[in-house]
Amino acid sequence: MKRLIAIPSLLFALLVAPGARALDLGVIGPSYEISEPHLLQMIEQRLRDKERSGELKRLEEQARERGIATVKHPPPVAGLHSTETARTFYFDPSFTLDRNILGPRGELLFAAGTRKNPLEVVSLSRHLLFFDGRDARQVGRARQLIAFYQGRVKPILVGGSYLELMKSWRMPVYFDQQGLLTRRLGITQVPALVSQEGLRLRIDELEIAP
Repeated sequence: MKRLIAIPSLLFALLVAPGARALDLGVIGPSYEISEPHLLQMIEQRLRDKERSGELKRLEEQARERGIATVKHPPPVAGLHSTETARTFYFDPSFTLDRNILGPRGELLFAAGTRKNPLEVVSLSRHLLFFDGRDARQVGRARQLIAFYQGRVKPILVGGSYLELMKSWRMPVYFDQQGLLTRRLGITQVPALVSQEGLRLRIDELEIAP
């Protein structure tokens, strides 16, 4: 099939107008065969070429290795540092409802604007301990605190490999992904111990021995 350049609109009108005479205009400009392959076919061909050359397998292995490395060593939480000056402060987890909360039969349970504190319903059963697993001093202090509170501590890393620590300690170890908890609680120094006092959370940013 040939692809021709566009014919000017005036000339097109003359060609299709009633009573217009047929004219032999010849070829208007150069014409070309449409030889470009379909986009999907081109992509498939490139993938087949990469598969034959072994490049596709190499790329898959690199992606797998990056994924494993990210799981084993998540990016450390930014903006935190080892405690320089110990401090204690409190966090009120209360929040204000921005909409009505209805029951299963449509009855109003809590109206919009109601201020609620989740600690009225669920208490903090274990201390939350945030620390950097790359710092041997913080890891040692974490072990002391876990022993002191007889295991009633949830260890949460802000840096380092939680999988390696979990294997070493033989207990669950967590990671503060993207610093969601530390930012929410206002923690800037680690190690930091979070405990419940009444309807507030007490946060102690603890000093560690040099």
